[in-house]
Amino acid sequence: MSINSQNIEDLIILCKQKNQKAQFEVYNRYSKAMYNVAYRIVKDEHFAQDVMQEAFLKAFTKIDTFKEEVTFGAWLKKIVINYSIDFYKKNNRFQLEDLGTTVQKVEDDASFFIDNLDLDSLKISNVFDSILNLKDNYRMVLTLFYIEGYDHEEISEILKITNANCRTTLNRAKNTLRKKLEELDRITKPCF
Repeated sequence: MSINSQNIEDLIILCKQKNQKAQFEVYNRYSKAMYNVAYRIVKDEHFAQDVMQEAFLKAFTKIDTFKEEVTFGAWLKKIVINYSIDFYKKNNRFQLEDLGTTVQKVEDDASFFIDNLDLDSLKISNVFDSILNLKDNYRMVLTLFYIEGYDHEEISEILKITNANCRTTLNRAKNTLRKKLEELDRITKPCF
């Protein structure tokens, strides 16, 4: 059976045996998704590529610690996210002070994209572009929550902020994004 047709579980076993062909196949299967994860955090193509490759190297070095409690993709994604955030912090683009120190009680509103928006006229690329143009702390929290699927507690742990700050920042980010999308919606509607 060729490496290309192996299932991921078999490839992981081969990777644990330091099989370079298996590592290359795992890289090929996951690199695009992991690049996208890194890019959404570091916002630079070249740095995202570097971060992704460093994360893969760490994953292959530490693959013996993978205990299959979660899927390999989820395990790898956590490594990529951590590397991306660490890279971002080291390059002084992301300051934890920007996450805000004011704590307020917020309610999560899952329908925040829907209220007052004509979703037929908005394209998914517009939504992603709007997210990328948010303040860094807003973009980071929205990406981790809505795109990567982390909950408040996990985001708080990743960003080393309190759960209340996470909720506050997410709420502010949603409100800011909603305003940007409403403005975009007004701009893209034809005037007759």
